[in-house]
Amino acid sequence: MGKVVMYSSVSVDGFIADENDQPGPLFDWLSSGDVPLDSSGELTVSQTSYDYTRAYWDQIGATVVGRHVFDLTDGWDGKPPGGVDHVVVVTHRPEPEGWDPAAPFHFIDGVEAAVAKAQELAGDRVVEVAAGDVGGQVLAAGLVDEVRMDVVPVVFGSGKRYFGSVHAQHLLEDPDVVIQGNRVLHLRYRVRR
Repeated sequence: MGKVVMYSSVSVDGFIADENDQPGPLFDWLSSGDVPLDSSGELTVSQTSYDYTRAYWDQIGATVVGRHVFDLTDGWDGKPPGGVDHVVVVTHRPEPEGWDPAAPFHFIDGVEAAVAKAQELAGDRVVEVAAGDVGGQVLAAGLVDEVRMDVVPVVFGSGKRYFGSVHAQHLLEDPDVVIQGNRVLHLRYRVRR
């Protein structure tokens, strides 16, 4: 089974979006370079960010997100973002009416069941868990192996927290990756067990 990684771009003060669910400049680093990150040509980063991010993206077999993110993005029109094979949506509600059952999205009640489904789908590849409330719940359940952050030089002051509503202390190892890109600092921590 592949590892479970909690991931997102984040402000210096720990927010993944403002109070209105807007990311503001958190994704500006994805257009701050001249190296295409994917085939769309819309994402261009520095060579350093490309080397780090592309290698990670290529390892992802499934992504776990909350229903809130799914609804905000309109389910990415049924096409998983970043070329991921499967998206597991944590939700207590059924899939949207008229949703294409052939789309590689799986609607699961509860974070433990969602991670188990994502691991089944991903095999030995990485299961990525979106930061925020669902990511915090997965961390609190002891299911996260690694925390990745793309720290952007902005202070939001308030908004949606990277670790959601986690209220207990969780120890991480020292960062084993610290990479400076254009307008971003890539960090990776293993979760201490």
